[in-house]
Amino acid sequence: MTRQIHRRNAAVQVWTAYLDNRAKRNRDARFLVHGVRPITQALAQDWPLETLLYRLGDPGLSAWAREVLDTAAVPAVGLAPELMAELGEKTGAPPELVAVAEYAGGELADGELGDPGESPVVVVFDRPNSPGNLGTLIRSADAFGASAVVVSGHGADQYDPRCVRASTGSLFSVPVFRVSGPAEVLEFRDRQVRRGVPTRIVGTDEHGDRAIFDDDLVDATILVVGNETSGMSAAWLAACDHTVTIPMGGSASSLGAPSAAAVALYEISRQRRTFAR
Repeated sequence: MTRQIHRRNAAVQVWTAYLDNRAKRNRDARFLVHGVRPITQALAQDWPLETLLYRLGDPGLSAWAREVLDTAAVPAVGLAPELMAELGEKTGAPPELVAVAEYAGGELADGELGDPGESPVVVVFDRPNSPGNLGTLIRSADAFGASAVVVSGHGADQYDPRCVRASTGSLFSVPVFRVSGPAEVLEFRDRQVRRGVPTRIVGTDEHGDRAIFDDDLVDATILVVGNETSGMSAAWLAACDHTVTIPMGGSASSLGAPSAAAVALYEISRQRRTFAR
């Protein structure tokens, strides 16, 4: 018999705080996961989950939710529908399941990506404004085979539920690191070079040095995408070996950060497929 909660108590207050209180998420190193695909991906990737919260009462749970509860080796707690609604996304019916997940460990300073002869791609997002945009960028990084995402500066939180949802579960497949600025990424690049993985830092900028399809992106690349409002900081511009621009034919002056990242990642993937033929 699993534990059941029918009235708001201290545990529910803590879980509810994880929705929009970044300080409490960081203090406890815990966050919430909503949605079928994100929860399924977290389980598939063996992400550490502390608790599965499930909705009590009618309507009954779906076959997917019942299977998760029956097969996952994670403690489960049943919550009254009104309590599950507080933990949901405030629209529609209360969610069937919400997972309480633990933060990932590891720092970029401790990491090595790829072996000599391989060409990993790392995407840096400089001071992202929006959790949704960050999640979308993580999804694109996963889709095009990037080895990691790095969030630079005091930007959006990858453990914000809006980011987790927008990533559609890719947060659990691609390592996401946080750094204060370019220095840590430059140190990582230097370590990669010493290991025999030649790596360049390439920034995306509307006033870039060259069109992205005129650049050689076959080797290991750290791709830097700027803030949605102001672009890359001066420090990041200085850290880049060079910058590239995405030619456009419409009236827009630039693409949004997640779209620019997706286009750049596609071009990297295209060049590497062509080179491999």
